[in-house]
Amino acid sequence: MKFNKKEAQKACKHLAQKVRNFLQSPQCREFLFFLFFVFIASTFWILHTLDEVYETEVSVPLRLKNVPENVLFTSDIPQEIGLKLEDKGTVLVKYLLGQSLVPVTLDFEEYSQKGNHIRLITTELTKKVESQLVVSTRVKDITPDTLEIFYTQGQGKKVPVRIRGNATTKRQYYLTGQRIMPDSVMVYAPKNILNSIDAAYTQETDLSDIADTTNFTLSISPVKGAKFIPDKADVQYYADILTEKTVSVPITGFHFPDEKQLKTFPSKVDITFQVGMQHFKEITAEDFIVGVSYETLLAAPSNDHCQLQLTEAPANISHIRLSPTSVEYLIEQKIQP
Repeated sequence: MKFNKKEAQKACKHLAQKVRNFLQSPQCREFLFFLFFVFIASTFWILHTLDEVYETEVSVPLRLKNVPENVLFTSDIPQEIGLKLEDKGTVLVKYLLGQSLVPVTLDFEEYSQKGNHIRLITTELTKKVESQLVVSTRVKDITPDTLEIFYTQGQGKKVPVRIRGNATTKRQYYLTGQRIMPDSVMVYAPKNILNSIDAAYTQETDLSDIADTTNFTLSISPVKGAKFIPDKADVQYYADILTEKTVSVPITGFHFPDEKQLKTFPSKVDITFQVGMQHFKEITAEDFIVGVSYETLLAAPSNDHCQLQLTEAPANISHIRLSPTSVEYLIEQKIQP
């Protein structure tokens, strides 16, 4: 459809005339009067409502001044103080919209003579806040109700990082090791707290179904009045899959006299065990010693079978089985050359 400029102008003039006629009509004047009275009524209602007593929550910034450069705070210092105030609505509106509260400032030098621990209770904090409030305003609650600040002047030491928790693998896997980075951290605290800390413990965590190298970050568990730097540690767990291996090991006689020797049937025993794939080729028959002692055989001379004893095996294997577990034997006299 082609745009018709003349028709558009005509339509706009017609609409403008209708609006002009409405504004000049008695109905419009009545509507404006109605809005005016609604506004007046709303204003009176708001003023009446604000004249009631209410509670509201506001926050006041907290600042420390005159802090020496060698002071290290070992506890978290809140950035603001939460207040629950009670007063008429007209006063509370000023706090919320117009009248901003100035920061509560603590002079470090005023408290530093009391040791490495600053402690302000509710009454002291209330006094510092009330000076800038309207007389009628009542402080009903302060958060935190007690302000505790620990600090040290360079006192610190290095402590090892310890993991709290358990780590388990999937079936047929086992843990080959773990790595903590860093393995030690610096801890700063007042002397009495510092002396009680011998390690930095991570937050407790339980890890299951590990089947590969697993990396995660753990936070150091906080200690009241102490600061750990860094306050996190990266942990790696290493896992390997288990497989079975069998080796054939000669049977040895222990503590036999020089003129006697042990002869068994069979002369070797099969040892089956589980080992991680990374150590599979390393384990050989030479890593095991299996046999029976002369004293054990003398204790049961009428028995022609003896139970075998595994006296030496690698530390990184598990689920060891001997086959057979007992053998026939003879004690022979050695032939002298």
